[in-house]
Amino acid sequence: MPALIIKPGREKSLRRHHPWIFSGAIEREVEVSTSGQTVELLSSQGEFLAQAAYSPHSQIRARVWTYEQDEKVDVDFFRKRITTALSVRQKLGLFTSNPSADPLSAYRLIHAESDGLPGLIVDRYANCLVTQFLTAGVEYWKETLADLLVELTGIGDIYDRSDAEVRQLEGLPAAMGPLRGSPSDQILITENGLTFKINISQGHKTGFYLDQRLNRLRVRSYARGCDVLDCFCYTGGFTINALAGGAKTVLALDASAEALELAGKNIALNDLPLEKVEFMEGDVFHSLRKFRDARKSFDMIILDPPKFAQTQAQVERAARGYKDINLLAFKLLRPGGVLVTFSCSGGISPDLFQKIVAGAALDAGVNAQIVEVLSQAGDHPVSLNFPEGAYLKGLVCIKP
Repeated sequence: MPALIIKPGREKSLRRHHPWIFSGAIEREVEVSTSGQTVELLSSQGEFLAQAAYSPHSQIRARVWTYEQDEKVDVDFFRKRITTALSVRQKLGLFTSNPSADPLSAYRLIHAESDGLPGLIVDRYANCLVTQFLTAGVEYWKETLADLLVELTGIGDIYDRSDAEVRQLEGLPAAMGPLRGSPSDQILITENGLTFKINISQGHKTGFYLDQRLNRLRVRSYARGCDVLDCFCYTGGFTINALAGGAKTVLALDASAEALELAGKNIALNDLPLEKVEFMEGDVFHSLRKFRDARKSFDMIILDPPKFAQTQAQVERAARGYKDINLLAFKLLRPGGVLVTFSCSGGISPDLFQKIVAGAALDAGVNAQIVEVLSQAGDHPVSLNFPEGAYLKGLVCIKP
């Protein structure tokens, strides 16, 4: 079998079952030729370490499939991995053997490395699956994986959203469109008793931020009687939950006119008071400064920005961006007000994010308290050997 020989001392992460091997850890390649093919990872002494998917264009040169030498990476291997992922969702009370009877119509079925399938994202939206094949390994097995998803979920419509920028790092072109069946790009989903219309072909990620499901519910619990500022509001997930929680007013701010338009439609779908909402199209950084200069203030501010750091090299700049918006938010927050702030940048650790928010509060002259620490919902599990899977960090802070 083709193999990658690991430099002496660089196999430690593999022994701890971390699934990534970077190019700098590789001493030499043996008979490797095809992007996505399965290779053995061997120590410099020839000891077997793992089987992995080879990615010649990425700094992450290999991603582990299995640490067992006699486990064949084939159709049955992927069938077992997908079945295991589905069983986890069953334990969470999500996926059932009868998908039409699921209590929740939108959630993540497969969460990449944390489900033992590096680079594969599968989200369920009602009777449609939306996929992202983000690495060379899952791209190599794409057709096989698509067939297995239909077989094991009983859902025949699959739409591919493999248009994320990270594919460029893998040397893969963007790809999107129907993968199986005839999926509609406009889908209605239910979440926490609310209805949302999403566009799976044009929306962010796979169409909706499913990882924030439980956090939207937390916002609902804090919103009663509040004047709310929802920054980076997208299609209104937090705005609608704030209204459902009894918010007095909501200012929904986003740079996308199309997202704001869909947010308005989602409010109407739920028979919530549209007159309580002001939609504002604009850059959040600039808008927050204008609000500060105009001495505007709010009882609750939600900061749910897009990923500021795509790579580790961008972390320093991302940290400045997070500090800027949180500092401005603290200044706009009324005494007793609530700041719900997030980072989805993988390179920003929970500790670093808390330090950034603490620094922002200090510079704003605010002695804030953390009353809740938030993360992604359980259908976005985190493997104990892959802490990078805990990408979503959230803090609920109260300004005394």
